[in-house]
Amino acid sequence: MNIAVKLPPVTGPNLRDAMRLVAGGVSVITAGEGDERTGLTATSAVSLSVEPPTMIICVNRDASAWPVIRRYGHYCVNILADHQRHIADRFAGRGGIKGAARYENAGWNRLFTGALALEGALASVDCEVEEFIDRHSHSIIIGAVRGIRTADGRPLVYAQGGYGGFHPA
Repeated sequence: MNIAVKLPPVTGPNLRDAMRLVAGGVSVITAGEGDERTGLTATSAVSLSVEPPTMIICVNRDASAWPVIRRYGHYCVNILADHQRHIADRFAGRGGIKGAARYENAGWNRLFTGALALEGALASVDCEVEEFIDRHSHSIIIGAVRGIRTADGRPLVYAQGGYGGFHPA
């Protein structure tokens, strides 16, 4: 027998709480050049297609990185290793760290598009913006992959409001 279950009204906070239960890989998205460098920590970076190689990131249009990505037309998805929690925190703005100061105390390499790749990241995927799709508070940003660098290690994972390492069984 099917019994209808009454659910509470859908709100932004209860959707956020539900999505915090999904474990996701942690990436730092970098963009800009010189003093206009900035970036953000994200779990919303995914591949769209392998032919042609394409990535999607979702960025709140109120984020400081959004206008920089729009202006420069590039971004780099830096997939973090489990020992790089401090980088995730810096790019999440913990401690009030903003803009180019987020890049301090780490090594960076400029890639084809001009975006910066983190030394020691598990992967750095250099993207040139193809399209912005604005929906509600965010932009879905589609990027053509122009370069990829990978390394060995274990990924940093985020779930239930905290970081952890992923250790395959």
